[in-house]
Amino acid sequence: MNNLLKELQARLPPDCIQADPEVIRSYSQDRAVFERAGTAAILVMPRSTEEVVSAVMAANAAEVPIVPRGAGTGLTGAANAIDGCLILSLHRMTKIVEIDTTNRMVRVQPGCINSELKAAVAEHGLFYPPDPASFEMSSIGGNVATNAGGLCCVKYGVTRDYVIGLEVVLASGEVMRTGRRTLKSTTGLDLTGLFVGSEGLLGIITEITAKLVPLPPPPSTAVAYFDELPDAGTAIGEIFRSGHEPSLMEIIDRASLQQVEKVYKMDLDLDAACLLLIQTAGDKSAESIEAISDICETSGASFVAHVDDPAEGDMLIEVRRRVWPAFEKTNKSILPEDVAVPRQHLPELMAGIIAIGERHQVSLPTVGHAGDGNMHPLLVFDGTDEAEVSRVRMAFAEIVRLALSLGGTIAAEHGVGTLKREFVSDELDPIQLSMMEAVRSSLDPLHRFNPGKKLK
Repeated sequence: MNNLLKELQARLPPDCIQADPEVIRSYSQDRAVFERAGTAAILVMPRSTEEVVSAVMAANAAEVPIVPRGAGTGLTGAANAIDGCLILSLHRMTKIVEIDTTNRMVRVQPGCINSELKAAVAEHGLFYPPDPASFEMSSIGGNVATNAGGLCCVKYGVTRDYVIGLEVVLASGEVMRTGRRTLKSTTGLDLTGLFVGSEGLLGIITEITAKLVPLPPPPSTAVAYFDELPDAGTAIGEIFRSGHEPSLMEIIDRASLQQVEKVYKMDLDLDAACLLLIQTAGDKSAESIEAISDICETSGASFVAHVDDPAEGDMLIEVRRRVWPAFEKTNKSILPEDVAVPRQHLPELMAGIIAIGERHQVSLPTVGHAGDGNMHPLLVFDGTDEAEVSRVRMAFAEIVRLALSLGGTIAAEHGVGTLKREFVSDELDPIQLSMMEAVRSSLDPLHRFNPGKKLK
């Protein structure tokens, strides 16, 4: 600790360094309720790439590992401290460096909050699509490090689809820029894509260049209740087979509807098995939402309604946004799952989740992005009850195995961190894992960046 502090003080301004144990502790844990954080040695809060380099060089000199951190909204323990580490928090690096309206690009530091970036580019008639549920408090750097998704991924894709260049501080202290300022480039290998979703294992991201799209026109919105999960699955499949391109498609199960209604009194149908929320954007959004509504009706929906007014649409989508806050009112622990399956297997996944909850006597309300098969079962439990916690752990693992059995993935958009590290080898074969370790070792031979995370 003393050696590290001396190295940092020799390289950085005093206000970048924080040694108070209570302050350090407040930066040591993300929102993953199961994942224990270690005791960090020190906290560093840089304002520039140069200060990040200085922190890395100081940690190297003191032979101390580094755990990078964004806004701390992660759900897998990827930003949790390990014993004796240096926490490198990028929350002060918030600048929007440049908005290039000609090439529809933005350069931004990693600490900028997602919603603030959206608002800034919207003033220029542009749109940054990735929209994780935590967009009002999650940072762009954290979004890039975890390859975050969100509600509109079904049409626009995830963070990876918008990152076209990065500035990265490597374990050696060298600064590397990836990508180009041009809209096209095939020179060399795709190093930009390598760092997106790497959860801090390969380097510290200090600047992001992202592409933008024109701000879309106001969407049209539809709601459809279904009394049977297979009917909802039929509707989802037929919507895509018919050539429609929703900009949002969310599913909310009965248990979630019941809790939202209990807290917010929104006059929801509590007898339905699930609710589908669908939006379309573009010049023909009204025409498309009407056709989608017809598909829902012919697929067995018990009630369908659609609106073209954006304000009314926002009110309908609010049902989805209120699910998590509604369960927070229970004052219980919440562990959100994050698995994805091919669209056609959604009914099997949701039915399996219900069965798992019943078998382990665990509350398992489920919401998710029906348009891309990404489900978020919420394990709601008493964190002080050891027997219940044990049942929750078993249910969590069974959901992961169920998703894999349906051709899915263990981690769709929340990342791996430490929470799902033990399951990585269930999805990736030994050849892939050995290649990933080789890449990591070539960039960080001593594994000082975020050790114990992401890869098994």
